[in-house]
Amino acid sequence: MKQLLYILSLTIILNGCNQTVQQTDDAHAHDAKIQLTEYSNIMELFAEADPLAVGQNSEILAHFTWLENFKPLESGDVTISLIVGTKGVKQTLSQPVRPGIYKFTLQPQVAGVGRLIFNINSENGETEIIVNNITVYDNKHDAEHAAEEIVVSETNATFFTKEQSWKVDFATGFPLTEPFGQVIKTTALVQSSQGSEIVVSAKTNGIVLFNSGEVLEGKDVSAGQSLFTISAGNFADNNISVKYAEAKSNYEKANADYERAKELAKDKIVSEKDLLSAKNQYENTKAIFDNLNKNFNASGQTITSPQSGFIKQVFVKNGTYVEAGQPVVVISQNKSLILSAEVNSKFAPVLANIKTANIRNIINNSSFSLEQLNGKVLSYGKAVNSDNFLIPVILQVENNGSFVSGNFVEVYLKTFTNNTAVTVPNEALLEEQGSFFVWVQVHPELFEKREVTIGGNDGLKTEIRKGISPTERIVTRGAMLIKLAQATGGLDAHSGHNH
Repeated sequence: MKQLLYILSLTIILNGCNQTVQQTDDAHAHDAKIQLTEYSNIMELFAEADPLAVGQNSEILAHFTWLENFKPLESGDVTISLIVGTKGVKQTLSQPVRPGIYKFTLQPQVAGVGRLIFNINSENGETEIIVNNITVYDNKHDAEHAAEEIVVSETNATFFTKEQSWKVDFATGFPLTEPFGQVIKTTALVQSSQGSEIVVSAKTNGIVLFNSGEVLEGKDVSAGQSLFTISAGNFADNNISVKYAEAKSNYEKANADYERAKELAKDKIVSEKDLLSAKNQYENTKAIFDNLNKNFNASGQTITSPQSGFIKQVFVKNGTYVEAGQPVVVISQNKSLILSAEVNSKFAPVLANIKTANIRNIINNSSFSLEQLNGKVLSYGKAVNSDNFLIPVILQVENNGSFVSGNFVEVYLKTFTNNTAVTVPNEALLEEQGSFFVWVQVHPELFEKREVTIGGNDGLKTEIRKGISPTERIVTRGAMLIKLAQATGGLDAHSGHNH
């Protein structure tokens, strides 16, 4: 009898365990969510919602992201409206539960197909996002089963939550269909343009004397600023100080003689001929003295900066002897730069079709288009260089602070074409063992890794010949971060949604 009671008791316990497991499985099976993704011209909406059923409360967790920088909506009033036919319900929240995340609760009143309308009022203005074809079911059971039938493929996909993407440099966008012609990759030497760089030369023989200890390469200077003096006061021959003193004495004497002659001429004491002779002598000595006085003084020549800019190069040291005409210093403005590139002679037939270029700074890996730098193609060679049998191509750009004269940059010369191609930013591409991939957005928190076949590269964008279409949204910034999230292998798909 005891054995029978034990068996009955064990059966009851086991049945109880089976019932608990079954309830857990049922609860998990009906924990389905529906994902909603929609865009306005300035904002992205991604929401996870409970299936909508008449008379049942449905929680809607909405994530709002600015498309300008892919950062969250941190404050503002958001109103959600569910409209089915002529009836609707709505709720307004004045602030998010966390930056970018608003948690709504709606109770639909009628069944049917309707739409969700989100009205956002923030410091950046007002915007509206409409999600169409929202189905409200008659009962909770039908709503949950309908949500379960919506299968989102997670094959070869990785979760990357909105809260993760908001914290990093991240963006998505569509591939572009645009003209993409032949690209010639080469290097170019960065040089200051001829109009922005001036070589200052000595105008007399003498010894260089620095006026201060700040005549240093890279030092900023202003137009007319005194830099140093060239003195020849101790020279026996060709002494500029003696010449200056002589010219000043002759000028002062001629000026006095001329003034006296003018007074005597009024009383007819001095003839007109003598007055003209005195005037001529005065003007000659004045011209000689003014010329010396402009460039020299009693101690020698004062070297001043002819323009605002910086000291690019100093050719002399304090106390060095220089001769007239010898370069002393180079003053550069560094605003306009010349990029001197050279290409293989096989490209000679297409050089006339070069209309623009992209430039990559090797030092900091930043890239710019010729238009971003207000640049232009100045010229290209009509013959090869006899030293290296290459053809020169000269570009002019404005310096945005990223380039240093004397360094080398990578240049992608782009030819004009009528052919179009699908292109993506270079940052969107991942390379693994010679193969290339992009992340295709399934929804704003799930991304599929897709292999692509690439074509040309213009330094900013890469041609995609196979693998994606222009209608598929891809990750354009932050692709490597998703790869790192994939490598961890343990990211909870809902880790950012427990609010």
